[in-house]
Amino acid sequence: MRLDDLDPSSNVDDLGRGGGGLGGGGFNLLGLLPLLLGRGLGCGTIGILAIVGVAFLLFSGGGGMLGGGSSTPTTQQQGSAQGDVPCDTAEELFACRVLKSTEQVWGEIYAQQGQTYAPPRLRFYQDNGRSGCGAAQSAMGPFYCPPDRGVYLDTGFFRELSQRFGAGGDFAQAYVVAHEVGHHIQNLTGQAEAVSRAQQTLPKAQGNAQSVRLELQADCYAGVWGKRSGRMEPGDLEEGLKAAEAIGDDTLQGSNASPESFTHGTSAQRRSWLNRGYQTGDPAQCDTFSGAI
Repeated sequence: MRLDDLDPSSNVDDLGRGGGGLGGGGFNLLGLLPLLLGRGLGCGTIGILAIVGVAFLLFSGGGGMLGGGSSTPTTQQQGSAQGDVPCDTAEELFACRVLKSTEQVWGEIYAQQGQTYAPPRLRFYQDNGRSGCGAAQSAMGPFYCPPDRGVYLDTGFFRELSQRFGAGGDFAQAYVVAHEVGHHIQNLTGQAEAVSRAQQTLPKAQGNAQSVRLELQADCYAGVWGKRSGRMEPGDLEEGLKAAEAIGDDTLQGSNASPESFTHGTSAQRRSWLNRGYQTGDPAQCDTFSGAI
């Protein structure tokens, strides 16, 4: 991707190495169950994480199809918690430039509808940290927290994406950030809140199916950004599609895959919706809630 000419976003905090135990919430790039089992954590921890995550979905706010984002975040964390300098490492600088590009793209999309885009904040942390959704831990993968409108990222995940999941490349990394920004869009539009309310009355399997549709829409929004950014180079799209495919629920769960437990979508679905967003460049084509997926 051609990002070197972009100044990094100013909507960034570096939280450094924070304290706190297991916890967290919000929307993460990966399904919690297979990822945490891979890290050797127990089922009790998984249950706690899942419960906290669902609870914090209730704090999403929004408006219309692409709401103006006028709702007020529950928690604001401004500046660096430990005096660290944001965008200091090569990985952080890359993520900050990706965020800047998403601000430009989504700002233009909102402006076309006569609205003002309110961007999220990108918050770097290492190992453990704190978020408006509770404790943040690297084992969760990157995630978006609706109450404080924060995209939380331990950049060590970029290396894991390449080494563990076999999905390297700059657009694969950019997809990580753009996907979480996609969840921010859902927070602004009210789609996240609609799903969380529906899940309160649905059986578990049907509630999980709603989560799948939410995640696939965020994938599609990431594709829209990639297309409209004008910064893609040959081979970039393939990198992103490979990353999306590598983190499908069926691939992560392997031979013990249980479709009823899927919360993020199959590899084929994630690849398809990311590609759909890229091919159309139109967020209106990212309606995963109507018809089959």
